[in-house]
Amino acid sequence: MKLVIVESPTKAKTLGGFLGKGYDIESSYGHVRDLPKGTLGVDIEKRFEPKYIVPRKAQKNLNNLKKIASKAEEVILATDEDREGEAIAWHLAEALSLPKDPQRIVFHEITRSAIEKALEKPRSINKDLVDAQQARRIIDRLVGYKLSPFLWKKVRGGLSAGRVQSVALKLIVDRENEIKEFKPQEYWSVQGLLESRGEKFEGELVKRDGDKVDKLGVTSARDAQLIANDIKKGKASVFSAIKKEMVRRPLPPYITSTLQQDGSRKLGFSSKKTMVLAQKLYENGHITYMRTDSVNLAKESTSAAKKWLLEKLGDRYSGVAPRFYKGKSKLAQEAHEAIRPTDPFVGPEDIKVPGDESRLYNLIWRRFMASQMPDAKFEATTLDIKVDGIKGKYILRATGSTMLFDGFLNVWPSKIEEKTLPGLDKGDEVKVLDCLTNQHFTEPPARYNEASLIKSLEEYGIGRPSTYAPIISVIQDRGYVIKDQNRRFVPEEIGGIVSNLLSKHFPQVVDVSFTADIEEKFDEIANGLENWQEMIENFYKPFAENLDKKYSEVKKDKAMLEQPTDVECDKCGRKMVIKHGRFGKFMACPGFPECKNTKNIKHEAEKIDMQCPECHEGDIVVRRTKKGRTFYGCGRYPDCKYASWKNPKEEESLPK
Repeated sequence: MKLVIVESPTKAKTLGGFLGKGYDIESSYGHVRDLPKGTLGVDIEKRFEPKYIVPRKAQKNLNNLKKIASKAEEVILATDEDREGEAIAWHLAEALSLPKDPQRIVFHEITRSAIEKALEKPRSINKDLVDAQQARRIIDRLVGYKLSPFLWKKVRGGLSAGRVQSVALKLIVDRENEIKEFKPQEYWSVQGLLESRGEKFEGELVKRDGDKVDKLGVTSARDAQLIANDIKKGKASVFSAIKKEMVRRPLPPYITSTLQQDGSRKLGFSSKKTMVLAQKLYENGHITYMRTDSVNLAKESTSAAKKWLLEKLGDRYSGVAPRFYKGKSKLAQEAHEAIRPTDPFVGPEDIKVPGDESRLYNLIWRRFMASQMPDAKFEATTLDIKVDGIKGKYILRATGSTMLFDGFLNVWPSKIEEKTLPGLDKGDEVKVLDCLTNQHFTEPPARYNEASLIKSLEEYGIGRPSTYAPIISVIQDRGYVIKDQNRRFVPEEIGGIVSNLLSKHFPQVVDVSFTADIEEKFDEIANGLENWQEMIENFYKPFAENLDKKYSEVKKDKAMLEQPTDVECDKCGRKMVIKHGRFGKFMACPGFPECKNTKNIKHEAEKIDMQCPECHEGDIVVRRTKKGRTFYGCGRYPDCKYASWKNPKEEESLPK
C-alpha cells in the first residue's frame, strides 16, 4: 500500500476517487511543525536557526501518520505546488523521518489525468522553495515579536506590528490623510443641446477660441453662463465627423488578486470568503489551484474551451481560440497556471455546489471562457460642432458608439451604453436648441476597499497570492481599521497612532519600496540565487540596532492616547479622560490606580437609510462587535433582533 499525504481531508477524499485501491490517502491538516507560540523560536546567534515544534493540535494526527507511514511501501507527498505547500512537504518529511529524497508530486488541478501525470513524474522536494518560505516566516516572526513589545511599551498593550500588515495599514492611513487635507475646487461644464435632421443630441464644450477647455477650464458660474449665452446665439455647423471601428479585448483568466478583486466588486465577498470558497471548489476538483500569479493556460484547457465555443456558439465565436496571455505582475513566480474550470463543459448551470460557491464558479467559468473569445467590436462616432458666437468661437463634442459584434461579451456581460448620433458630414448645419451649465467640485481620492487595496499591494509588489486575505483580516482583527457603510476602510484612531509611530521611527519597515525589495529577495532565494540566512542577517542587523536605539529615544506620550473630557468621575470627582482599550475607546478616571472607575462611551448609531426587513418599523443601523467587526442590525433592538453581517441594502442589488 502506498501512502499519499495531502493537506486537507476534502482534497484527500477527491484524490481517493481517482486513485482507488493500492493507495491510502491521508491528510496532514496543514502544517505539522511550526515556530512556537509565546517565544521567538529563532536562534539569532546561530544564523537564525528556527526552533520548530509540533503544535499540540497536530500531535495526534502526526502520530497516526507515523504509524501508517511505517507500514507503507512508499510515502508520496502531494501538498500544494506553491512555496507554502513545498514547506509543508518538507516539514512532513522531517517529522515522519522519511528517506533523504522522498517522493514529491505536484498538480495544478485535481483531475484523474493530472494526478496520473504527476505520479508518472515524481520529483524531489525543492529546498530553494522551502528556504524562501522559511525566510519569509522567520523575518515576519522577527518583526512581529521584536516590534510588537515596543508598541506595548510606548503606546499600549495588545497591539501588534507586522512586516506587511504595517505597510497595508500605512496605505489606508495615508489615503485618509489625503482625504482630510483635500480642498475641493469648483468647476463648471457647458453642454449644448443640438439638433440636425430631426435628431437631437448633446455636445460638451471642449475648445474655446482655439484653446482646449480642460476639466478646470471654467471655474465660476458667471463665466459658464456667459459662454452658454454666447453659444445659444451662435451659428453652428459640423467641423469634423469621424467614424472608426473600436475593439474591446477580453481580460486574461483570473489570478488570485484579480479573483479577490472581482469577488469583492461583483459579489460583495471579502477576500477571505473568496479564498475559502475557491479552496472548496479546488479541493472538490472543480477549478485549478487558486493561489497563483500566472495567467498561463494549459493547451488542453484552451482546446476544450474552443470545442465548447464551436459547439455552443459557432465558428464566429471560436475562431480566435486558443488565446494566450502574458502577465503584467511583478510577482509572477509561484504557480504554473491561471485559475480556470477543470472542465469547461461543466457550465455554471451544471455544477452542483452551494449558492455562494456556485456564484464564484460562475465568475471563474465566464472569465476563462471569455478569455478565449474574439474581441467585441464597436463603431465609434465623434462629431465636433463648431459654434461661432458673438464673443467667441467654440467646439462642442458629441460622441456615440454602436456595437457591431458582441464577441466575448456574449458570455461576460458588461454594462454597454450604446448611443447613436445623426449621420452628419463636415459642413452640415446644426441648430443650437439650448445650452446648459452644471456645477461640479473635484473629489478627494476614494478610500480603499478590499479590491483596490489588493490591487495596490500587487502593483507595489507587496505580499504574494497567499497573503492578501490574511493581511486584510489582521488589520481589521487588531482594530486598526473598520469598514464604512460603503465597505471602504477607515483607520481607527489607534490605527493612525500606530502607523504614524512606525512611519516616524521605523521608516524602512513601512516603506513600500523596501518591502517590495524584500519580496524580490524571497524570489531570489526561491530561484537559488541568494542564501536565506545571509538575506535575513542583512535585514535584521540594522533593524535590531535601530530598535535598541528607539527604546531609549521614544518616550510614551499619554496625551496621544488620552483625551480630556468634562465628565466628572462618580467616585472621586476628577475630570475623566478618554482612553483606548483593546475593544475601542472608553472613559476612565485619571486617578488610576487609586480610583478604577470607568465608563462606556455611547455612540449614536449610524443609519443606512433602510427600514428593517424583519419588523418593518425600525431603521437599519451600523453596529460593531467588541473586536471591531461591522454588522447591521435593527435600531429597535432588543425588541427586534434582526442582524446581518452583510449590508442588507447592498445585498438586494448583488448579482445573482
